Amino acid sequence: MNTNGHPLRLVVSREKQDSVIRGLYLVTDGGERLAERVEAAIDGGARAVQYRDKAGAGGRRLALGRELRELCAKRGVPFIINDDLELAKALKADGLHLGQEDGDPREARRILGPGRIIGVSTHTLREALEAQAAGADYIGFGAMYPTASKDIEHLPGPQTLAAIREQITIPVVAIGGISRDNGGTVIDAGADALAVISAVLSAPDPALAAAELSLLFNRRAAPPQGSVLTVAGSDSGGGAGIQADLKTITLLGSYGSSVLTALTAQNTRGVSGIHGLPPEFVAEQLDAVLSDIPVDTVKTGMLFSAGIIAAVADMLAEYRRRIVVVDPVMIAKGGAPLIDRHAVEILKERLLPRTYLLTPNIPEAERLTGMTIADEEGMQEAARRLHRLGTRNVLVKGGHLLSGDSVDILFDGSAFHRYAAPRILSKNTHGTGCTYASAIATFLARGEPLREAISRAKQFITAAIRHGQPLGKGHGPVNHYLAAQEFRDR
Repeated sequence: MNTNGHPLRLVVSREKQDSVIRGLYLVTDGGERLAERVEAAIDGGARAVQYRDKAGAGGRRLALGRELRELCAKRGVPFIINDDLELAKALKADGLHLGQEDGDPREARRILGPGRIIGVSTHTLREALEAQAAGADYIGFGAMYPTASKDIEHLPGPQTLAAIREQITIPVVAIGGISRDNGGTVIDAGADALAVISAVLSAPDPALAAAELSLLFNRRAAPPQGSVLTVAGSDSGGGAGIQADLKTITLLGSYGSSVLTALTAQNTRGVSGIHGLPPEFVAEQLDAVLSDIPVDTVKTGMLFSAGIIAAVADMLAEYRRRIVVVDPVMIAKGGAPLIDRHAVEILKERLLPRTYLLTPNIPEAERLTGMTIADEEGMQEAARRLHRLGTRNVLVKGGHLLSGDSVDILFDGSAFHRYAAPRILSKNTHGTGCTYASAIATFLARGEPLREAISRAKQFITAAIRHGQPLGKGHGPVNHYLAAQEFRDR
Protein backbone atom coordinates (compact mmCIF):
# COMPACT_ATOMS: atom_id res chain seq x y z
CA MET A 1 0.00 0.00 0.00
CA ASN A 2 1.18 3.55 -0.60
CA THR A 3 1.00 6.34 1.97
CA ASN A 4 -2.57 7.22 0.89
CA GLY A 5 -3.78 3.68 1.51
CA HIS A 6 -4.20 2.84 -2.18
CA PRO A 7 -2.85 -0.38 -3.75
CA LEU A 8 0.56 0.04 -5.34
CA ARG A 9 0.42 -0.38 -9.13
CA LEU A 10 3.25 -2.25 -10.82
CA VAL A 11 4.79 0.14 -13.37
CA VAL A 12 7.20 -1.63 -15.70
CA SER A 13 9.74 0.19 -17.83
CA ARG A 14 10.39 -0.99 -21.38
CA GLU A 15 13.87 -2.07 -20.30
CA LYS A 16 12.45 -4.37 -17.65
CA GLN A 17 9.56 -5.91 -19.54
CA ASP A 18 11.64 -8.82 -20.88
CA SER A 19 12.26 -9.97 -17.32
CA VAL A 20 8.59 -9.63 -16.32
CA ILE A 21 6.94 -11.92 -18.87
CA ARG A 22 8.67 -15.12 -17.87
CA GLY A 23 7.51 -18.27 -16.17
CA LEU A 24 3.93 -19.25 -15.45
CA TYR A 25 1.37 -16.89 -17.05
CA LEU A 26 -2.09 -17.40 -15.58
CA VAL A 27 -5.23 -16.66 -17.59
CA THR A 28 -8.42 -16.46 -15.54
CA ASP A 29 -11.61 -18.43 -16.04
CA GLY A 30 -15.19 -17.50 -15.17
CA GLY A 31 -15.56 -19.85 -12.21
CA GLU A 32 -16.49 -19.23 -8.61
CA ARG A 33 -14.03 -18.02 -5.94
CA LEU A 34 -11.76 -16.66 -8.66
CA ALA A 35 -9.72 -14.32 -6.46
CA GLU A 36 -9.09 -17.11 -3.98
CA ARG A 37 -7.90 -19.47 -6.70
CA VAL A 38 -5.76 -16.81 -8.37
CA GLU A 39 -4.08 -15.98 -5.06
CA ALA A 40 -3.31 -19.67 -4.54
CA ALA A 41 -1.81 -19.86 -8.03
CA ILE A 42 0.38 -16.82 -7.34
CA ASP A 43 1.43 -18.45 -4.10
CA GLY A 44 2.43 -21.53 -6.11
CA GLY A 45 4.51 -19.56 -8.61
CA ALA A 46 2.35 -17.75 -11.19
CA ARG A 47 4.35 -14.77 -12.47
CA ALA A 48 1.65 -12.86 -14.39
CA VAL A 49 -2.17 -12.78 -14.38
CA GLN A 50 -4.34 -12.05 -17.42
CA TYR A 51 -7.94 -11.18 -16.58
CA ARG A 52 -10.22 -12.81 -19.15
CA ASP A 53 -13.98 -12.61 -18.59
CA LYS A 54 -15.87 -12.06 -21.82
CA ALA A 55 -19.21 -13.32 -20.53
CA GLY A 56 -19.50 -11.30 -17.32
CA ALA A 57 -21.72 -8.24 -16.90
CA GLY A 58 -19.98 -4.86 -16.91
CA GLY A 59 -20.38 -4.08 -13.23
CA ARG A 60 -19.34 -7.54 -12.16
CA ARG A 61 -16.29 -7.50 -14.43
CA LEU A 62 -15.19 -4.14 -13.05
CA ALA A 63 -15.62 -5.16 -9.41
CA LEU A 64 -13.85 -8.48 -9.86
CA GLY A 65 -11.15 -6.77 -11.89
CA ARG A 66 -10.48 -4.32 -9.07
CA GLU A 67 -10.20 -7.18 -6.61
CA LEU A 68 -7.72 -9.01 -8.83
CA ARG A 69 -5.75 -5.84 -9.56
CA GLU A 70 -5.31 -5.18 -5.85
CA LEU A 71 -4.31 -8.79 -5.24
CA CYS A 72 -1.70 -8.69 -8.01
CA ALA A 73 -0.35 -5.34 -6.82
CA LYS A 74 0.03 -6.71 -3.30
CA ARG A 75 1.93 -9.75 -4.60
CA GLY A 76 4.07 -7.86 -7.13
CA VAL A 77 2.59 -9.69 -10.13
CA PRO A 78 1.72 -7.94 -13.43
CA PHE A 79 -2.04 -7.63 -13.97
CA ILE A 80 -2.96 -7.74 -17.67
CA ILE A 81 -6.39 -7.29 -19.24
CA ASN A 82 -7.50 -9.53 -22.08
CA ASP A 83 -8.65 -7.67 -25.24
CA ASP A 84 -10.56 -4.80 -23.56
CA LEU A 85 -8.76 -1.46 -23.83
CA GLU A 86 -11.46 0.45 -21.96
CA LEU A 87 -11.39 -2.01 -19.07
CA ALA A 88 -7.59 -1.79 -18.93
CA LYS A 89 -7.90 2.02 -18.68
CA ALA A 90 -10.62 1.85 -16.03
CA LEU A 91 -8.68 -0.60 -13.88
CA LYS A 92 -5.30 1.08 -14.46
CA ALA A 93 -3.97 -2.35 -15.33
CA ASP A 94 -0.28 -3.07 -15.84
CA GLY A 95 -0.91 -4.21 -19.39
CA LEU A 96 -3.23 -5.27 -22.17
CA HIS A 97 -3.27 -8.43 -24.27
CA LEU A 98 -4.72 -8.07 -27.77
CA GLY A 99 -6.03 -10.67 -30.19
CA GLN A 100 -5.42 -10.33 -33.90
CA GLU A 101 -8.75 -8.55 -34.36
CA ASP A 102 -8.69 -6.47 -31.17
CA GLY A 103 -6.77 -3.37 -32.15
CA ASP A 104 -3.35 -1.93 -32.92
CA PRO A 105 -0.68 -2.32 -30.21
CA ARG A 106 0.70 1.13 -31.14
CA GLU A 107 -2.65 2.77 -30.44
CA ALA A 108 -3.06 0.79 -27.21
CA ARG A 109 0.33 1.99 -26.02
CA ARG A 110 -0.51 5.60 -26.92
CA ILE A 111 -3.72 5.43 -24.88
CA LEU A 112 -2.41 3.41 -21.92
CA GLY A 113 0.99 5.08 -21.69
CA PRO A 114 4.61 3.98 -22.10
CA GLY A 115 4.84 2.11 -18.82
CA ARG A 116 2.26 -0.54 -19.70
CA ILE A 117 2.90 -4.03 -21.08
CA ILE A 118 1.36 -4.81 -24.47
CA GLY A 119 1.00 -8.40 -25.70
CA VAL A 120 -0.45 -9.73 -28.95
CA SER A 121 -1.84 -13.19 -29.78
CA THR A 122 -0.16 -14.69 -32.86
CA HIS A 123 -0.36 -17.97 -34.73
CA THR A 124 2.20 -17.67 -37.52
CA LEU A 125 5.67 -16.25 -38.06
CA ARG A 126 4.22 -13.40 -40.10
CA GLU A 127 1.85 -12.36 -37.30
CA ALA A 128 4.63 -12.68 -34.72
CA LEU A 129 7.01 -10.49 -36.72
CA GLU A 130 4.28 -7.90 -37.30
CA ALA A 131 3.50 -7.75 -33.57
CA GLN A 132 7.18 -7.40 -32.76
CA ALA A 133 7.60 -4.61 -35.33
CA ALA A 134 4.53 -2.84 -33.90
CA GLY A 135 6.25 -2.59 -30.53
CA ALA A 136 4.58 -5.45 -28.63
CA ASP A 137 6.41 -6.35 -25.44
CA TYR A 138 5.62 -10.03 -25.83
CA ILE A 139 3.61 -12.31 -28.08
CA GLY A 140 1.24 -15.11 -27.26
CA PHE A 141 1.85 -17.99 -29.67
CA GLY A 142 -0.25 -21.06 -30.23
CA ALA A 143 -2.13 -23.13 -29.81
CA MET A 144 0.42 -25.71 -28.71
CA TYR A 145 -2.15 -28.46 -28.18
CA PRO A 146 -5.94 -28.83 -28.45
CA THR A 147 -7.80 -27.28 -25.53
CA ALA A 148 -11.31 -27.34 -24.11
CA SER A 149 -11.34 -23.63 -23.20
CA LYS A 150 -11.97 -22.40 -26.78
CA ASP A 151 -12.31 -23.62 -30.35
CA ILE A 152 -8.91 -24.04 -31.98
CA GLU A 153 -8.49 -22.60 -35.47
CA HIS A 154 -4.69 -22.55 -35.46
CA LEU A 155 -2.52 -25.34 -34.06
CA PRO A 156 1.12 -24.52 -34.85
CA GLY A 157 2.39 -26.61 -31.93
CA PRO A 158 5.86 -26.76 -30.33
CA GLN A 159 7.55 -27.59 -33.64
CA THR A 160 6.50 -24.29 -35.23
CA LEU A 161 7.40 -22.43 -32.05
CA ALA A 162 10.92 -23.87 -32.26
CA ALA A 163 11.14 -22.91 -35.94
CA ILE A 164 10.28 -19.23 -35.34
CA ARG A 165 12.10 -18.75 -32.05
CA GLU A 166 15.37 -17.37 -33.45
CA GLN A 167 13.53 -14.65 -35.39
CA ILE A 168 11.56 -13.38 -32.39
CA THR A 169 13.52 -11.27 -29.93
CA ILE A 170 10.72 -10.43 -27.47
CA PRO A 171 9.37 -12.96 -24.94
CA VAL A 172 7.12 -15.70 -26.31
CA VAL A 173 4.19 -16.87 -24.20
CA ALA A 174 3.07 -20.29 -25.41
CA ILE A 175 -0.68 -20.86 -25.18
CA GLY A 176 -3.16 -23.71 -25.67
CA GLY A 177 -3.58 -27.07 -23.98
CA ILE A 178 -0.45 -26.83 -21.84
CA SER A 179 -0.14 -29.07 -18.78
CA ARG A 180 2.46 -30.30 -16.33
CA ASP A 181 3.21 -33.30 -18.51
CA ASN A 182 3.71 -31.48 -21.84
CA GLY A 183 4.93 -28.11 -20.61
CA GLY A 184 8.57 -29.14 -20.62
CA THR A 185 8.41 -29.89 -24.34
CA VAL A 186 7.04 -26.38 -24.97
CA ILE A 187 9.78 -24.77 -22.88
CA ASP A 188 12.40 -26.80 -24.74
CA ALA A 189 10.93 -25.46 -27.99
CA GLY A 190 11.71 -21.92 -26.84
CA ALA A 191 8.78 -20.61 -24.79
CA ASP A 192 9.66 -17.97 -22.21
CA ALA A 193 6.32 -18.37 -20.46
CA LEU A 194 3.47 -20.88 -20.36
CA ALA A 195 -0.09 -19.54 -20.45
CA VAL A 196 -2.55 -21.83 -18.65
CA ILE A 197 -6.14 -21.71 -17.47
CA SER A 198 -7.70 -25.00 -16.43
CA ALA A 199 -4.38 -26.77 -15.75
CA VAL A 200 -4.13 -24.56 -12.66
CA LEU A 201 -7.50 -22.99 -11.90
CA SER A 202 -9.51 -26.21 -12.34
CA ALA A 203 -7.08 -28.25 -10.24
CA PRO A 204 -8.14 -29.35 -6.73
CA ASP A 205 -5.10 -27.46 -5.40
CA PRO A 206 -4.24 -24.50 -7.67
CA ALA A 207 -1.13 -23.67 -5.66
CA LEU A 208 0.31 -27.16 -6.12
CA ALA A 209 -0.60 -27.20 -9.82
CA ALA A 210 1.14 -23.84 -10.26
CA ALA A 211 4.19 -25.09 -8.38
CA GLU A 212 4.44 -28.15 -10.64
CA LEU A 213 4.35 -26.00 -13.77
CA SER A 214 6.72 -23.38 -12.38
CA LEU A 215 9.39 -26.00 -11.67
CA LEU A 216 9.51 -26.92 -15.35
CA PHE A 217 11.39 -23.70 -16.10
CA ASN A 218 14.43 -24.94 -14.15
CA ARG A 219 15.25 -27.18 -17.12
CA ARG A 220 16.68 -24.06 -18.82
CA ALA A 221 18.68 -22.84 -15.82
CA ALA A 222 22.47 -22.90 -15.67
CA PRO A 223 23.89 -25.76 -13.56
CA PRO A 224 23.20 -26.58 -10.86
CA GLN A 225 19.59 -26.79 -11.97
CA GLY A 226 17.20 -26.31 -9.09
CA SER A 227 17.72 -26.83 -5.39
CA VAL A 228 16.87 -29.82 -3.18
CA LEU A 229 16.68 -29.85 0.59
CA THR A 230 17.12 -33.23 2.23
CA VAL A 231 15.82 -33.76 5.76
CA ALA A 232 17.23 -37.04 7.04
CA GLY A 233 19.55 -38.87 9.39
CA SER A 234 23.30 -39.19 9.10
CA ASP A 235 24.81 -42.55 8.09
CA SER A 236 28.32 -42.79 9.50
CA GLY A 237 29.05 -45.48 6.90
CA GLY A 238 28.23 -43.02 4.11
CA GLY A 239 26.01 -45.31 2.06
CA ALA A 240 22.55 -44.09 3.01
CA GLY A 241 20.84 -41.18 4.74
CA ILE A 242 21.96 -37.59 4.28
CA GLN A 243 25.25 -38.70 2.74
CA ALA A 244 23.57 -40.72 -0.02
CA ASP A 245 21.09 -37.91 -0.61
CA LEU A 246 23.74 -35.23 -1.10
CA LYS A 247 25.82 -37.47 -3.36
CA THR A 248 22.78 -38.12 -5.53
CA ILE A 249 21.63 -34.50 -5.68
CA THR A 250 25.10 -33.23 -6.58
CA LEU A 251 25.99 -35.93 -9.10
CA LEU A 252 22.66 -35.49 -10.89
CA GLY A 253 23.21 -31.76 -11.28
CA SER A 254 21.19 -29.94 -8.62
CA TYR A 255 22.14 -28.00 -5.48
CA GLY A 256 21.76 -29.83 -2.19
CA SER A 257 21.17 -28.43 1.29
CA SER A 258 20.52 -30.53 4.37
CA VAL A 259 18.82 -30.73 7.74
CA LEU A 260 19.90 -33.49 10.12
CA THR A 261 17.31 -35.33 12.20
CA ALA A 262 19.49 -37.95 13.87
CA LEU A 263 23.02 -39.27 14.10
CA THR A 264 23.60 -42.98 13.65
CA ALA A 265 26.50 -45.26 14.40
CA GLN A 266 26.29 -47.71 11.50
CA ASN A 267 28.25 -49.51 8.86
CA THR A 268 27.47 -52.09 6.19
CA ARG A 269 26.54 -54.63 8.89
CA GLY A 270 23.90 -52.56 10.60
CA VAL A 271 22.98 -49.79 13.04
CA SER A 272 24.53 -49.97 16.51
CA GLY A 273 23.29 -46.64 17.83
CA ILE A 274 20.97 -43.73 17.08
CA HIS A 275 21.02 -40.28 18.62
CA GLY A 276 17.94 -38.27 17.69
CA LEU A 277 18.28 -34.52 17.62
CA PRO A 278 15.90 -32.29 19.58
CA PRO A 279 12.87 -31.33 17.45
CA GLU A 280 13.52 -27.67 18.24
CA PHE A 281 16.97 -27.90 16.66
CA VAL A 282 15.58 -29.65 13.60
CA ALA A 283 13.11 -26.77 13.26
CA GLU A 284 15.95 -24.27 13.70
CA GLN A 285 17.90 -25.90 10.88
CA LEU A 286 14.85 -25.83 8.62
CA ASP A 287 14.23 -22.18 9.40
CA ALA A 288 17.87 -21.32 8.67
CA VAL A 289 17.78 -22.98 5.25
CA LEU A 290 14.28 -22.05 4.10
CA SER A 291 14.55 -18.42 5.17
CA ASP A 292 17.64 -17.89 3.03
CA ILE A 293 18.24 -20.52 0.33
CA PRO A 294 15.81 -21.04 -2.57
CA VAL A 295 14.47 -24.59 -2.27
CA ASP A 296 12.50 -26.17 -5.11
CA THR A 297 11.90 -29.64 -3.67
CA VAL A 298 12.19 -31.18 -0.23
CA LYS A 299 13.04 -34.83 0.34
CA THR A 300 12.60 -36.42 3.76
CA GLY A 301 14.15 -39.66 4.96
CA MET A 302 14.53 -40.93 8.51
CA LEU A 303 12.61 -38.55 10.76
CA PHE A 304 13.07 -40.72 13.86
CA SER A 305 10.52 -39.35 16.32
CA ALA A 306 6.99 -37.99 16.56
CA GLY A 307 8.35 -34.63 17.73
CA ILE A 308 10.65 -34.30 14.73
CA ILE A 309 7.89 -35.29 12.30
CA ALA A 310 5.57 -32.68 13.80
CA ALA A 311 8.31 -30.03 13.64
CA VAL A 312 9.05 -30.82 10.00
CA ALA A 313 5.36 -30.73 9.05
CA ASP A 314 4.90 -27.38 10.79
CA MET A 315 7.91 -25.78 9.11
CA LEU A 316 6.93 -27.06 5.65
CA ALA A 317 3.49 -25.54 6.19
CA GLU A 318 4.94 -22.23 7.40
CA TYR A 319 7.23 -21.94 4.37
CA ARG A 320 4.60 -23.32 1.99
CA ARG A 321 6.81 -26.06 0.58
CA ARG A 322 4.57 -28.08 -1.74
CA ILE A 323 6.83 -30.40 -3.72
CA VAL A 324 7.74 -32.71 -0.85
CA VAL A 325 9.02 -36.23 -1.52
CA VAL A 326 8.64 -38.41 1.57
CA ASP A 327 10.64 -41.62 1.84
CA PRO A 328 9.05 -43.12 4.98
CA VAL A 329 12.22 -44.70 6.37
CA MET A 330 11.17 -47.11 9.12
CA ILE A 331 13.53 -50.09 9.09
CA ALA A 332 17.30 -50.18 8.52
CA LYS A 333 18.78 -52.56 5.94
CA GLY A 334 19.89 -54.84 8.75
CA GLY A 335 16.42 -54.89 10.32
CA ALA A 336 16.78 -52.27 13.08
CA PRO A 337 13.61 -50.20 13.67
CA LEU A 338 14.13 -46.51 12.97
CA ILE A 339 10.74 -45.13 14.05
CA ASP A 340 8.24 -46.02 16.80
CA ARG A 341 4.48 -46.58 16.58
CA HIS A 342 3.50 -43.15 17.85
CA ALA A 343 5.77 -41.55 15.26
CA VAL A 344 4.06 -43.57 12.51
CA GLU A 345 0.69 -42.17 13.55
CA ILE A 346 2.01 -38.59 13.55
CA LEU A 347 3.52 -39.22 10.13
CA LYS A 348 0.13 -40.30 8.79
CA GLU A 349 -1.77 -37.46 10.46
CA ARG A 350 0.61 -34.52 10.01
CA LEU A 351 3.07 -35.13 7.17
CA LEU A 352 1.32 -37.34 4.61
CA PRO A 353 -1.40 -34.74 3.91
CA ARG A 354 1.43 -32.34 2.96
CA THR A 355 3.22 -34.90 0.79
CA TYR A 356 3.53 -34.55 -2.98
CA LEU A 357 5.04 -38.01 -3.48
CA LEU A 358 5.28 -40.86 -0.97
CA THR A 359 7.82 -43.60 -1.81
CA PRO A 360 7.33 -46.61 0.51
CA ASN A 361 8.85 -50.01 -0.15
CA ILE A 362 6.65 -53.01 0.51
CA PRO A 363 7.47 -53.42 4.24
CA GLU A 364 6.86 -49.71 4.78
CA ALA A 365 3.61 -49.78 2.80
CA GLU A 366 2.49 -52.78 4.86
CA ARG A 367 3.23 -50.96 8.11
CA LEU A 368 1.43 -47.82 6.98
CA THR A 369 -1.67 -49.66 5.73
CA GLY A 370 -1.81 -52.74 7.97
CA MET A 371 -2.20 -55.01 4.94
CA THR A 372 -0.02 -57.80 3.51
CA ILE A 373 1.37 -57.23 0.02
CA ALA A 374 2.30 -60.23 -2.10
CA ASP A 375 1.92 -59.02 -5.69
CA GLU A 376 1.24 -56.03 -7.94
CA GLU A 377 -2.46 -56.04 -7.14
CA GLY A 378 -1.58 -55.69 -3.48
CA MET A 379 0.78 -52.82 -4.33
CA GLN A 380 -2.04 -51.05 -6.16
CA GLU A 381 -4.44 -51.47 -3.25
CA ALA A 382 -1.81 -50.18 -0.82
CA ALA A 383 -1.27 -47.14 -3.06
CA ARG A 384 -5.01 -46.44 -3.06
CA ARG A 385 -5.17 -46.60 0.73
CA LEU A 386 -2.15 -44.35 1.17
CA HIS A 387 -3.58 -41.86 -1.29
CA ARG A 388 -6.71 -41.66 0.85
CA LEU A 389 -4.52 -40.45 3.73
CA GLY A 390 -3.98 -37.22 1.79
CA THR A 391 -0.77 -37.82 -0.14
CA ARG A 392 -1.03 -36.49 -3.70
CA ASN A 393 0.93 -39.28 -5.39
CA VAL A 394 2.10 -42.68 -4.11
CA LEU A 395 4.95 -44.75 -5.53
CA VAL A 396 4.98 -48.25 -4.03
CA LYS A 397 8.35 -49.90 -4.70
CA GLY A 398 8.32 -53.61 -5.44
CA GLY A 399 11.95 -54.53 -4.89
CA HIS A 400 11.02 -56.79 -1.96
CA LEU A 401 8.93 -59.09 -4.15
CA LEU A 402 11.04 -62.15 -4.81
CA SER A 403 10.56 -62.88 -8.50
CA GLY A 404 10.29 -61.21 -11.89
CA ASP A 405 11.31 -57.68 -12.74
CA SER A 406 11.66 -55.01 -10.09
CA VAL A 407 8.35 -53.17 -10.53
CA ASP A 408 7.29 -49.91 -8.91
CA ILE A 409 3.73 -48.61 -9.19
CA LEU A 410 2.70 -44.95 -9.14
CA PHE A 411 -0.85 -43.94 -8.27
CA ASP A 412 -1.68 -40.30 -8.95
CA GLY A 413 -5.24 -40.40 -7.70
CA SER A 414 -6.78 -41.32 -11.03
CA ALA A 415 -4.49 -43.80 -12.79
CA PHE A 416 -1.69 -46.30 -12.18
CA HIS A 417 1.69 -46.10 -13.91
CA ARG A 418 4.10 -49.04 -13.93
CA TYR A 419 7.90 -48.76 -13.84
CA ALA A 420 9.81 -51.97 -14.43
CA ALA A 421 13.52 -52.78 -14.59
CA PRO A 422 15.41 -56.09 -14.63
CA ARG A 423 15.93 -57.42 -11.13
CA ILE A 424 19.60 -57.34 -10.11
CA LEU A 425 20.70 -59.96 -7.61
CA SER A 426 23.15 -58.16 -5.36
CA LYS A 427 23.76 -57.66 -1.67
CA ASN A 428 25.22 -54.22 -2.38
CA THR A 429 21.95 -52.35 -2.02
CA HIS A 430 22.57 -50.16 1.01
CA GLY A 431 21.06 -46.72 0.42
CA THR A 432 18.70 -47.80 -2.36
CA GLY A 433 15.58 -46.09 -1.00
CA CYS A 434 17.36 -42.87 -0.02
CA THR A 435 19.07 -42.64 -3.38
CA TYR A 436 15.92 -43.36 -5.39
CA ALA A 437 13.81 -40.75 -3.56
CA SER A 438 16.58 -38.17 -3.78
CA ALA A 439 16.96 -38.81 -7.50
CA ILE A 440 13.24 -38.22 -8.01
CA ALA A 441 13.40 -34.99 -5.98
CA THR A 442 16.42 -33.89 -8.02
CA PHE A 443 14.83 -34.52 -11.40
CA LEU A 444 11.72 -32.66 -10.24
CA ALA A 445 13.90 -29.74 -9.15
CA ARG A 446 15.66 -29.77 -12.51
CA GLY A 447 12.35 -29.33 -14.34
CA GLU A 448 11.09 -32.80 -15.17
CA PRO A 449 7.37 -33.59 -14.67
CA LEU A 450 6.56 -36.26 -12.12
CA ARG A 451 6.25 -39.34 -14.34
CA GLU A 452 9.44 -38.51 -16.23
CA ALA A 453 11.29 -37.75 -12.98
CA ILE A 454 10.36 -41.19 -11.65
CA SER A 455 11.32 -42.90 -14.91
CA ARG A 456 14.75 -41.28 -14.96
CA ALA A 457 15.31 -41.93 -11.25
CA LYS A 458 14.39 -45.60 -11.80
CA GLN A 459 17.07 -45.82 -14.51
CA PHE A 460 19.59 -44.17 -12.19
CA ILE A 461 18.98 -46.40 -9.18
CA THR A 462 19.02 -49.51 -11.36
CA ALA A 463 22.45 -48.50 -12.66
CA ALA A 464 23.62 -47.69 -9.13
CA ILE A 465 22.66 -51.18 -7.95
CA ARG A 466 24.23 -52.81 -11.00
CA HIS A 467 27.52 -50.99 -10.35
CA GLY A 468 27.45 -51.66 -6.60
CA GLN A 469 30.75 -52.97 -5.27
CA PRO A 470 31.52 -54.95 -2.10
CA LEU A 471 32.50 -52.51 0.63
CA GLY A 472 32.69 -53.70 4.21
CA LYS A 473 31.44 -57.04 5.52
CA GLY A 474 27.68 -56.58 5.12
CA HIS A 475 25.36 -54.87 2.64
CA GLY A 476 27.60 -52.69 0.49
CA PRO A 477 26.34 -49.35 -0.84
CA VAL A 478 25.02 -48.64 -4.31
CA ASN A 479 27.46 -46.90 -6.62
CA HIS A 480 26.33 -43.31 -7.08
CA TYR A 481 29.39 -42.22 -9.02
CA LEU A 482 29.38 -44.83 -11.79
CA ALA A 483 25.60 -44.60 -12.13
CA ALA A 484 25.85 -40.84 -12.64
CA GLN A 485 28.63 -41.28 -15.18
CA GLU A 486 26.55 -43.81 -17.09
CA PHE A 487 23.53 -41.53 -16.95
CA ARG A 488 25.43 -38.53 -18.33
CA ASP A 489 26.75 -40.62 -21.23
CA ARG A 490 23.26 -41.49 -22.51
